[in-house]
Amino acid sequence: MKPQTMPDIRGYFGEYGGAYLPEVLQGIMAEITEAYEECRRDPGFQQELSQALTHYVGRPSPLYFASNLSQGCSAARIYLKREDLNHTGAHKINHCLGEALLARRMGKKKLIAETGAGQHGVALATAAALTGMECDIYMGQIDIEKEHPNVSRMKILGAHVIPVTTNTQSLKDAVDAAFEAYLKDPVNQFYAIGSVVGPHPFPRMVRDFQSVVGREAKEQFFAMTGRLPDSVIACVGGGSNAMGIFSAFLDEPSVSLIGVEPSGRGFKDGDHAATLTKGRPGILHGFRSYLLQDDAGEPLPVYSVASGLDYPGVGPEHSYLKDMGRAAYKTISDEEAIDAFFILSRAEGIIPAIESAHAVAYAMKRARENPGESILVNLSGRGDKDVDFVLEHYKRDDF
Repeated sequence: MKPQTMPDIRGYFGEYGGAYLPEVLQGIMAEITEAYEECRRDPGFQQELSQALTHYVGRPSPLYFASNLSQGCSAARIYLKREDLNHTGAHKINHCLGEALLARRMGKKKLIAETGAGQHGVALATAAALTGMECDIYMGQIDIEKEHPNVSRMKILGAHVIPVTTNTQSLKDAVDAAFEAYLKDPVNQFYAIGSVVGPHPFPRMVRDFQSVVGREAKEQFFAMTGRLPDSVIACVGGGSNAMGIFSAFLDEPSVSLIGVEPSGRGFKDGDHAATLTKGRPGILHGFRSYLLQDDAGEPLPVYSVASGLDYPGVGPEHSYLKDMGRAAYKTISDEEAIDAFFILSRAEGIIPAIESAHAVAYAMKRARENPGESILVNLSGRGDKDVDFVLEHYKRDDF
């Protein structure tokens, strides 16, 4: 089956995906699937979403040729898809608006979700305010301390931020807590999953809502250059920004698709979150995909300097693209990402999210190895949330 026809009717991308759920959720998830299919075919819903993306989010986001950054990279040409300029500062608002509009149509009263770096939490809190819904955001205590600006934003927007203090106190544990809360009342609550992960239909739904990034970028790149990029690069945690931009290029064999995972402090267990690089197939949070796991199949602790990337699983479509060889998955360390954070800031006056800095770091590395290549990077978020943390923990001589 070709990538663009995925998933199948059961929600599988090859052998990955599906819905591994307790009986209490099977009927609810079937209702969500049916409601989403109706919305997908409903011109009224699509028009409402399109209007919101245009007049509220500010789409289309610009495509920018990073000429200063490119000059230091062997004559390669690096272009940035500026998702950091969206309302709320990242790509997450694209699917959060879609999920909120769907939840409201289904008669749900509350949106709940997990968040790592806080970008999904801010975007969902924003969508909840816009649609008049309650909002609970589960966030690991470590990430609350690390991403304090986004915590404040969520609270100002009216969301309840619920600290998660179990186990590693990070993204995986926030997902666990949000699922537990959802199980208590799946009738009135809607779990707005924050990436292309989770049980069917969420990997497809979030990809579809994020595909606007790829459609715009493809059209913009051709209009600007008269051709397609040689490679498209995006960071990968769960993988929503990457699938959003990859989706438009899956049928373009001349375009290399490259996802960038965090190698963190190295490849010792608990020091990285490079799921596709070091993991193997397993089941987590209701779906089958590559998973960082121990011999008993339990998720391993993970780590990244980027809170939005420290998840032991990954979207099932990414797993499928890896196995079929359509996309390649590389790694960038904490130090390389922080270097890229400063380099882009100084070269272009653009402060990226640390998550996005992983993609920028690999783009610079690829540019030096492939002189003259045209490289499109999905700059998935801005770094406002990260500046205090970076300056506290990664000081440079001139600060």
